[in-house]
Amino acid sequence: MKYLDEYRDADIAGRYLDKIHAVVTQPWSVMEICGGQTHSLVKNGILDLLPANLTMVHGPGCPVCVTPVEMIDKAIAIAQQEGCILCSFGDMLRVPGSEISLLKAKAGGGDVRTVYAPMDAVILAKNNPDKNVIFFAVGFETTAPANGLSVLQASRLGLKNFFILSSHVLVPPAMKALLLDEETKIDGFLAAGHVCAVMGTRQYEPISRKFNIPVVVTGFEPVDMLQGLYRCVQQLEAGRADLENEYARVVNDAGNLHAQNIINEVFEVVDRAWRGIGVLPGSGLDLKEKYRDFDANFKFAAKNEYVPSANECMAGLILKGIKKPVECPHFGKLCTPQNPLGAPMVSSEGACAAYYNYSS
Repeated sequence: MKYLDEYRDADIAGRYLDKIHAVVTQPWSVMEICGGQTHSLVKNGILDLLPANLTMVHGPGCPVCVTPVEMIDKAIAIAQQEGCILCSFGDMLRVPGSEISLLKAKAGGGDVRTVYAPMDAVILAKNNPDKNVIFFAVGFETTAPANGLSVLQASRLGLKNFFILSSHVLVPPAMKALLLDEETKIDGFLAAGHVCAVMGTRQYEPISRKFNIPVVVTGFEPVDMLQGLYRCVQQLEAGRADLENEYARVVNDAGNLHAQNIINEVFEVVDRAWRGIGVLPGSGLDLKEKYRDFDANFKFAAKNEYVPSANECMAGLILKGIKKPVECPHFGKLCTPQNPLGAPMVSSEGACAAYYNYSS
């Protein structure tokens, strides 16, 4: 398949590995932001093939992982209310709240349903006018357009029983927070290609300039990852700090303007709490006041109070790239995908799940 098979070619990947080994002369730490990129690195064995002095730092780009405990608890509380149907993607159902998960709430009688797109929840609301249907809307800029479109469609249909519980987060504020965190060591970024397909690349130029750090927009296949990493270490070795686009077959400077218009129409930027990290200013999206009738935060009385993550879980240190999953004493023992202590072991984009499923 064009634009896919060639980015999985072992010979091409090997050539980029050779180039990386040839160019790296000193220690560097490069963060891949997206959890999908982390899985690509681990699943394809790339981490084991890189130079010893090139360290990949796994970032917080897993939307399920960064959803705070209090939002999970709020979703559970709504699901347990009479006449409510709580809809979510599958990964979110097993993420632990402060006491139980949505899956356990479902087992206890809550009406919790897995959907594959937010529009599925709109259809469910239309077909069940006597029920309140709530879609648990998580994700980065990638999923915001589809979630915003569901609100616009519900508005056009005149639905009074469709709501979204927004826990959307934004990538650039998280990057800035990580660079300002004294515990983190990041020399360069591999930015998430799918986020940039929506938002374009321009939002990263100020970060690259202000912090004097290379940012390379990168895809997800093995050759994508190696090509992006090669470009990044080339810059580091040359003393440059530029924004580059490795994923030009998908991403352009401006991004998807129609998708951006939907986001700007429906959402406004707010401060947002991230699991294990804390509140980051201007890092989230909530519904604008004009769409408040669709906002589950205002419709339902469940509180949104801060709840700390489980003491045993190192989610915050994992999500900030300070620790690797295997450095957690509970990894693969007390914490497994079947019995997770925290979200990074649950999500299909979580770093702990990647190491558990693919790392030897």
